[in-house]
Amino acid sequence: MSQTRPRVALFVTCLVDLYRPTVGFAAIRLLEAAGCMVEVPPAQTCCGQPAYNSGDRATARAIARGVIDAFQGYDYVVAPSGSCGGMIGHHYAGLFADDDPDYRGRAEALGAKTFELIAFLTDVRGMAGVAAGYDGTVTYHDSCSGLRELGVKAQPRALLAGMKGLALREMAEPETCCGFGGTFCVKYPEISTRMVTDKTRDITATGADTLLAGDLGCLLNMAGRLAREDSPVKVRHVAEVLAGMTGDVPPIGQARPS
Repeated sequence: MSQTRPRVALFVTCLVDLYRPTVGFAAIRLLEAAGCMVEVPPAQTCCGQPAYNSGDRATARAIARGVIDAFQGYDYVVAPSGSCGGMIGHHYAGLFADDDPDYRGRAEALGAKTFELIAFLTDVRGMAGVAAGYDGTVTYHDSCSGLRELGVKAQPRALLAGMKGLALREMAEPETCCGFGGTFCVKYPEISTRMVTDKTRDITATGADTLLAGDLGCLLNMAGRLAREDSPVKVRHVAEVLAGMTGDVPPIGQARPS
């Protein structure tokens, strides 16, 4: 493994690919600034979490095999999502029983070198600051998987604190779930709506003009609710702000000016 210039594979995630490619480009910019050689394996697919959470272990196993095959040989695997990073890092090995020791061992090896983007930049690469600035007041939502499975909490705040022009105002309950939960919001829409309404109330109370988080699913959920409430709060993935790419695409849930 090259410690000076590691070979890093970017796990793009389905939502980034389909809804917010700018997050992927921002991740690449940040990883390259941290001295990494970045590649995007073309054979990658979903991480398998929707199938896993729905109890379809056969499909989750098949997807996991594909991911393991596509991402072997890299020094690290990095995802701009605690949800996908948690799935690969914490749940893949359990999909393979003793009758499949080869894939179980490979899943464990892959999990050990898989990281959420911001945690990788700070904890592994030692990034202490970014060159970009941001003119605004932000508040930060701690997504459940990143926080509870991967320990992502202080890392994004440390990088945001050093940005020129940016002020951080914390919510009263930044660690409370936004109600997305993947299939949870589909199975239990009334509960999910109540949860995201409580969350947007907390966001609005900060007086911040921008909401940031590290998981696009949470951001899409909160942006949708804020839009239905006619809120002026802008919503962005934290990587876009750290990479200085806020001028490349409008906030999540807002149309590009014609």
